[in-house]
Amino acid sequence: MKIQASVGLTITIIAVAAVVIIVAAQPRSATAVAAKPAVVLPAASTKAVALFLPPTEQDMPKNEFGQIVKLGRDIFDNTGQYASAYVGPTNLRCSSCHLDAGRLAHSAPLWAAYVSYPAYRSKNKHVNTFPERMQGCFKYSMNGKAPPLGDPVLVALESYAYWLATGAPIDAKIAGRGYPPVPKPALPADYGRGGQVFEQHCALCHGADGAGRLDAGGRPTFPALWGAKSFNWGAGMGSIKNAAGFIKANMPLGLGGTLSDQQAWDVATFMDSHERPQDPRFKGALAATRAAYHDSPDDMYGQIVEGKIVGKGSPSKENAAQVGSQ
Repeated sequence: MKIQASVGLTITIIAVAAVVIIVAAQPRSATAVAAKPAVVLPAASTKAVALFLPPTEQDMPKNEFGQIVKLGRDIFDNTGQYASAYVGPTNLRCSSCHLDAGRLAHSAPLWAAYVSYPAYRSKNKHVNTFPERMQGCFKYSMNGKAPPLGDPVLVALESYAYWLATGAPIDAKIAGRGYPPVPKPALPADYGRGGQVFEQHCALCHGADGAGRLDAGGRPTFPALWGAKSFNWGAGMGSIKNAAGFIKANMPLGLGGTLSDQQAWDVATFMDSHERPQDPRFKGALAATRAAYHDSPDDMYGQIVEGKIVGKGSPSKENAAQVGSQ
């Protein structure tokens, strides 16, 4: 496909990618995370909104509680290393979708999630506590298994979220929560156009095959967007609406807000029209699973794309494990 991105933008993206790789390969210091500006322009809005500022790493407690908070931060940034018992054969980590170690507004920040629970979720049809919500992340986004309630991994992650939320109001509608909604564009989202956007703006970091990239030590730097080592079909990022919100606000990395609404919807459709690990709630048939969990125009599971039924070739965890060992 013809690449239309300007040379200047390409150089900028390469420079950003290089910085991220270098930082990811080094230990995080107390000054690694810079404070974010107090006022940010949300995606698809022209009105400035004051956003909550979480504490900086220099403010992390220097006591026993602080040690657990630090462990939670380490789990969040290096999930496969610190919570390997609960992570599937994936190259994702919590901070793959919750950027800047869960601090960044409009990237489903951890501090906003903490003050939004308990809450009813239609996904599992009951009121979820914050630890229960994190269990779902391990099961779907990490394609693994849920740590039991009270497990040290969940305790550490909850402690980290609680600390990040220091001073935040208890408000399920707190500014910066989740991913900003992106209005549906004038043209229906299109797989072909999305492929062009991916090639121009995404493949450099995530690979032309969407499999992500690892550093020299085998640690994930850019997550897989589809394939055996990505999130499974039950993850929230499998919704085109959710993916478009994340992409519009945050991608390309360091250049959030530069894609149009149309481009965000198109590339989200392209990304979510590829095979990925099977939904752990699979009912033995695509049609039954779609009817139960994916019956939405924003969900490509069970739909026909490019002459193939999406989800039919979804790898099992066993197959993904074999890929990871090769």
